[in-house]
Amino acid sequence: MSGALDHLLVLDLTSHLSGPYCAMLLADHGAEVIKIEPPKGDSARGMPPFVNGESAPFMTWNRNKRSIVLDLKQQPDKDALLNLIDRADILVENYRPGVLARLGLGWDVLHARNKRLILASISGFGQTGPYAARGGFDLITQAMSGLMSTNGPADGPPHRLPIAISDVTAGMFLAFGVLAAVEARHRTGEGQHVETSLLESATSLAVYESAHYFATGTRPERLGQAHRGSSPYQCFQTTDGYIAIGASQQRFFVQLCDLADMPHLVADPRFVSNAERVRHNDALIALLAEKLCRHSSAHWLSALETLGIPAGPVLHYDEVYTDAQILARDMVVETNHPVTGPFRTMGVTVKLSATPGSIRRPAPRLGEHTEEILNEWKAAQ
Repeated sequence: MSGALDHLLVLDLTSHLSGPYCAMLLADHGAEVIKIEPPKGDSARGMPPFVNGESAPFMTWNRNKRSIVLDLKQQPDKDALLNLIDRADILVENYRPGVLARLGLGWDVLHARNKRLILASISGFGQTGPYAARGGFDLITQAMSGLMSTNGPADGPPHRLPIAISDVTAGMFLAFGVLAAVEARHRTGEGQHVETSLLESATSLAVYESAHYFATGTRPERLGQAHRGSSPYQCFQTTDGYIAIGASQQRFFVQLCDLADMPHLVADPRFVSNAERVRHNDALIALLAEKLCRHSSAHWLSALETLGIPAGPVLHYDEVYTDAQILARDMVVETNHPVTGPFRTMGVTVKLSATPGSIRRPAPRLGEHTEEILNEWKAAQ
């Protein structure tokens, strides 16, 4: 079955994570993605862990692509890229602002060659502004976006989220921007320059924190596990692990209090509404925690599910990728790589009923498709 984007040709001129992740999302839904790499390859090819010498991270977010090696400092290779650009719908890049122009591939040049081309750019801080020329990494933009200041124990230092949240969300936002530009092109017949940054992507995630600051003018404090607008809404220790409970809605709170054999808490002035529970969250959590730690996770999760109270176990990744729901939703897919053999990877997150996304090919070896792609271009002339 054809993918929703199988009419689009995407040139992936990116490296590391943010740009390749954007191109992966497009590829998963059918776009033909040609990954253009320098002679030494995408730096992510050197990222551990390795399977038979192949980078597992690189294979994860470069699936469904073909690889061509071009040295853009050499005119014949630059000409080959320009010939590909003439046929392409989208060019994704994550160079520092200005680098593409210095290569003779700025937006004005590209738009003059191919009016329908959409140029999609990710940078650390955006194409404009006082920080535009700076290089950006996930670590730095987590710090500068405010995410780090609100993450971690309430009485501890700021913490980096252990996932590459700036990179991944920038890739997601850019993919959204690309599809918006494709839709606009249906009306105008022309492409446009779409761009986002790690800083903006990370900043945009702080919806509660932004609302707090804009409403009060004060810094949102670090709350640890606590939620800014809901209570009880966090993890609790049991006799054999941890579970997460979201019982801020009044009926859930009443049921949870009954289940924990503390029905009197419902009438306690500190806990009579969600707003009051948020204000007195520490006191409420201490009371609930003292009860919940007396039984196993399975005991509580069974009882909570029976009542319909939102809850779940805190799983490690070996448990996540063997979980019945994750498997039922096809979030673990096996591909067959020519070097590693069978290789498991994450499935396609967004499900389309008529044109579902799919993982059709493993990540390419460096330059694996160079001759094939150049011959296709010559044949199309």
